[in-house]
Amino acid sequence: MFFRNRLIRDTALLTIMQIFLDTSALLLNVFITRKLGAEAIGILTLTGSFLGLAGILSNGNAFLCTSRLISEELGKTHSNPNKILSHGIKLCLIQSIIVSAVIFVFAETLSERFFSGADMTEAIRFMPVALVSGAVSACLKGWFNAVRKASVSAVGDILEFIIKSAVIIVMTLSSVSRDESSVCRIMIAGIIAGNIFSLVWCLFIFAKSHTKCDGRCSLDFKKYISFAFPIMAGSILTSALSSTNDALIPICLRQNGDSVNQALSLFGIFEAIVIPALFFPSVVLCSMSGIIVSESARASASGNIERLRSLTSRLTQWTLVFAIFASAVLMRFGGVIGELLGGGELAGRMIMIIAPVVPFIYMEIILEALIKGMGLQAFSSLNYLAEYAVRISAVLIFVPKLSFYGIVISYYASNVIGNCARFIKILKHTQMTFKPFKIIAVPVIYAFLTMGAVELLTRIVGADGKSLAETLLFVTLWAVGYFMIFFVVNKVQLPEFSAQKVLCNIDKKQTAK
Repeated sequence: MFFRNRLIRDTALLTIMQIFLDTSALLLNVFITRKLGAEAIGILTLTGSFLGLAGILSNGNAFLCTSRLISEELGKTHSNPNKILSHGIKLCLIQSIIVSAVIFVFAETLSERFFSGADMTEAIRFMPVALVSGAVSACLKGWFNAVRKASVSAVGDILEFIIKSAVIIVMTLSSVSRDESSVCRIMIAGIIAGNIFSLVWCLFIFAKSHTKCDGRCSLDFKKYISFAFPIMAGSILTSALSSTNDALIPICLRQNGDSVNQALSLFGIFEAIVIPALFFPSVVLCSMSGIIVSESARASASGNIERLRSLTSRLTQWTLVFAIFASAVLMRFGGVIGELLGGGELAGRMIMIIAPVVPFIYMEIILEALIKGMGLQAFSSLNYLAEYAVRISAVLIFVPKLSFYGIVISYYASNVIGNCARFIKILKHTQMTFKPFKIIAVPVIYAFLTMGAVELLTRIVGADGKSLAETLLFVTLWAVGYFMIFFVVNKVQLPEFSAQKVLCNIDKKQTAK
């Protein structure tokens, strides 16, 4: 019982930490937008995307590699997991030094091509510091995850964000210049400070907690590379496609006639205001995804197709009940949310326009977890490749002609096509019966009926719903009425997960990062 309670407590703790990070990141974006303008957010997003790609190239998703291979080493007798960690750090240092040299030499070209012509050459040459520290830190976090000390990595992530935010805020308040190079220097300085602090934290805890191992390591350095390469290849492909999409958007906006500043501003509003607002409620589903991978994998391995069918049916229905309500709220209050977050009327309008695709976005989280648990990784990779091909094609075709609305089209096209393909694959694999009226039409009807009931109630009491307090009260009453119908009248059944599956959630959630 103690073990089970501890697992549940750790999972709840990690979920709370993730909510804290998501909320803090959103508030930081609001601060940057108001102090430096939306252009700064565009620069921050492009910088993060570029560093993400460079980070994957320099460490090959070291967290996942070290976590998985160290876990396997721990399962063997007379093992030496510390040697696996040293292999990981050695490989990361070699890769990060090579990538850093390329970035330093071609900084001017990267500034021109990746950052849409913005003058960021000097700032880009400081990025290698972030890459090297981030690579070693990722290896150490993988070690903590493997030895079931995931909370250490989570605390490291929070400390990294706090230090990064503090540096950005202090430099922003003390900075006089607001040109592209200055803004990029502020962002890079914050990221470097956060990475270094996280590395120091991980080294300190590792020095205190690790024990010496005299066993013989099952992998030499060459074998470690051969095992790590398939993981690295998949991660690099996904990151490269995502970064390509991010880099193309400002370029295509400029083809529509926007200046560099305007292009970065529009891109910043979309990535830092619109997307976080749409994704924020999904933290609940992200917390479940690791458990779902474990449960579906267990059912798939035992050939229990009935269990898979039941699990898929319940998860699909529950996710759509939640996602359709979130979508309805965003459609109803998207304008208020956009204004509140500092994105203005444009951000509010975009949130309301994209809100109908939210159920597809949230379903991806659950469907991908089911697909991975069922062992359909090949389909997952091909589907991601096709999804990004659709998204990038839509960006190239529509953004130069329709500006910001072209981004919306790309988002609709890729999410609808990609997640319909996922759902069809799962339907065929589990032989589940699709009931569109029950799982789609009913939640939509209930969402608008309960919204109308709350609107009638607020008119009776004389509330206009314009203040933040009245908006929050409206959403609360709406949520109570909506979910009460399902859990009392319709009796929607939630999937049952054991304590052991919660443990998988802790590991998988950290791996996903």
